[in-house]
Amino acid sequence: MDNVTIVFLLVYLLTLLLSATETVPLSVAALLGALLTAWFGLQYHVFTYDDALRFIDIRLLGLVIGTMVVVEVARKSGLFRFGALYAIKLAGGNPKRLFVAICLASASISMFLSDSTAMLLMAAAVATIAKLLNYDPVPYLLSATIMINLGGTSTLIGSVSNMIIGIEAGMNFTEFISYLALCEVMLWVLTIYVLYKLFQKRLGEKKELPEYNPWETIEDKNLFWKSVLILVLLILLFLALENLGVGPEAVALGCAIIALVMSGFDPAEIFREIDWETVFFIAGFLFVVGGLEKTEFLSMISTGLVNFAGNNVWLVTVLTLWISGLMSMIVSNIAVALTFVPIIGGASALNTPAVWSALVLGTNLGGATTPLSGAVCIMAVGALKREGISVSFAEFTKVGLITSAIQLLFSTIYLIARFGLVV
Repeated sequence: MDNVTIVFLLVYLLTLLLSATETVPLSVAALLGALLTAWFGLQYHVFTYDDALRFIDIRLLGLVIGTMVVVEVARKSGLFRFGALYAIKLAGGNPKRLFVAICLASASISMFLSDSTAMLLMAAAVATIAKLLNYDPVPYLLSATIMINLGGTSTLIGSVSNMIIGIEAGMNFTEFISYLALCEVMLWVLTIYVLYKLFQKRLGEKKELPEYNPWETIEDKNLFWKSVLILVLLILLFLALENLGVGPEAVALGCAIIALVMSGFDPAEIFREIDWETVFFIAGFLFVVGGLEKTEFLSMISTGLVNFAGNNVWLVTVLTLWISGLMSMIVSNIAVALTFVPIIGGASALNTPAVWSALVLGTNLGGATTPLSGAVCIMAVGALKREGISVSFAEFTKVGLITSAIQLLFSTIYLIARFGLVV
C-alpha cells in the first residue's frame, strides 16, 4: 500500500470516526471528508476534476429525494398517523394485543417513512396510550424502536441503504421483494416473539381503552385519499419497472411531482421537511468512497475476499452479512452500504443476489443495538426522558444485542436455504 492510498484511507476513517462519535453532524462529517478527498485527489493526480464530478450518483439522489417528497406529502395528510392509531385501537386495552399492534404498526410505517419520522410518530402514539392506560412505556417504546429499524428491509424504498444497494446491484422492486420479503415476514414474527418474552412481565394489566376515532384526526379527507392514491401509484409503477424502460429514480421523481401538484401544498414547505441531512451525507460519502476506489484499495479488498473465500459463495455471503451487521452497530448503515457496494460490484464472483441480499440484511439489522447505534435509538431514549423515565445503556443494549444476534443468526440460515448455498 503506497502513501497516497494511506492518505485516502485515513480520510475515509476520519469520516467514519466523526460520523460514529457525532463530533459534528453526519452531513458535515461527510462533506468534510469529500473536501479532503477532492483536495488530495487533485494534488496527487489520483483523479481529474471531471472524474470527481462522476463520483456523485445522481440516480441514487433522485430516488432518495423523490421518495422523500412523496412520503412527506402522505405524512402531512395524516395517513401514517391514522394507520398507527387504528392499529392501536384494534388492540383495545389488552396489553398483549396492544404490544403486537404497536410492533406491527412501527414496522409497517417504517416501510415508507424514514426511521426518524416513524420514531417521532410512534413515540407520540405510545406516550399517549401509556398515559391513558397508566402503562410502563419502556417495553412498548423500545420494542417500537427495534421494529422500526427492522421494518422495510424487504423493499427497495424501505431504507436509504436499500436504495443504495438496489441501484448498484441493478435489482428492481420486484426482485428485491422476491429475495427478501419472506425473510422479513419471518423476522417480524420472530422478533416480536423475542421482544414479548423479554418484556412480558412489564406490559401491564388489561384495561378499557378510552373511545377515540382515528378518522377524526384526518383534517382533510380529500387530501388523505389523494395520498393513498399516490402511494399506491408509486408502488405499482415500481412493480412495473421492467416494462417502463426507466429507472426507479424516474418513477420516484415523477410521483413526487404528481404529489406536489395534487396536494396543493406549498413546495417550499415540503422541501423544508425533507431530510436534507441524509441527502448531503450520501453525496459527501459517495465522494469519499469514490476517491478511495480510485486508489484501487477497494479492488484490492474485493480480490482478497474472493481469494480468501475461493468458490465458497456461502462463505462470502455469511461474511458480508455479519461484517456489515456488526459495522452497522457502530457506524451509519448508509456509510456501510456505500463502502460495501463497490467491493461487491467490483468482483464478478461476489456480484450475486445472495451476497447483495446479505448486505441488505446486514446493514438493516445492526442499526438498533445500543442507544448510540443510530438516530432512531437516540430519539427513543430522548422520548422516554421527556416522560421522566431513564433507560440505562446496559438495559437498551441487552435488548438490542439479543434481538440483533437472533436476527442475524436467522438471516444466515435463511440466505443459505433461499439461495441453495452449499456449506
